[in-house]
Amino acid sequence: MPSALARPLAAAGIVAVLLGMAAVSALHVLPPTADISPVRRTISEYALHETAWVFNLGVLVLAAGSLAVSAALAYAGQVRLASVAGLGLLLWSAGLAAVVYFPKHDWSVGPSLDGHIHRVASLVAFLSLPVGALLVVLAWRRDAGRRADVWLTAVPALGALAMFGVIIGAVLLEPYTGVDWWQAIPLGAVERGLAAFEVLTVLALGRWAWRAAERKGTLLTDVR
Repeated sequence: MPSALARPLAAAGIVAVLLGMAAVSALHVLPPTADISPVRRTISEYALHETAWVFNLGVLVLAAGSLAVSAALAYAGQVRLASVAGLGLLLWSAGLAAVVYFPKHDWSVGPSLDGHIHRVASLVAFLSLPVGALLVVLAWRRDAGRRADVWLTAVPALGALAMFGVIIGAVLLEPYTGVDWWQAIPLGAVERGLAAFEVLTVLALGRWAWRAAERKGTLLTDVR
């Protein structure tokens, strides 16, 4: 049965997400990228150094794990991937893959087409996941059996949107403050906070898929 795939996909997705984040987190403390300011410099800065393969691999593993979680939710009957919510979850994974394929601007050389695509892909990824997750939450908000899953998913998703709002606010205020938006806020810290909330959202969705599949399996066993 397709639903039998939900639990192994959820488990594999959670493990992959944790491994991907561990790889990227290691770049914060290991040379040569340990000297990059986590407060002012964005995470994608790690892709411009000789250890870029670690960053790229970590992000791709995170994308694959997130895709596995999305599939687990679908197999568990919690979301249709053809819906707006499902599309949001899929765009997160696609956006992460695009972030790796198109590296950010190397400002020591100047802006590039790849850098512009990278920025758009980042925006799509960071915005689509919390929106998709909140749509899943709204669909199940009245289900008493999903109450814990709803809250555990809604809180980090809203946190991600709040972090995203800080960036948008800095952009909108730039004409009035005269300060470049990326200097008006501690961009690196805000982006890392945003990334943390995004990852927590995926982990919450993975837990949701696992529990939903477990419940469905229990119901089938009771029927038999």
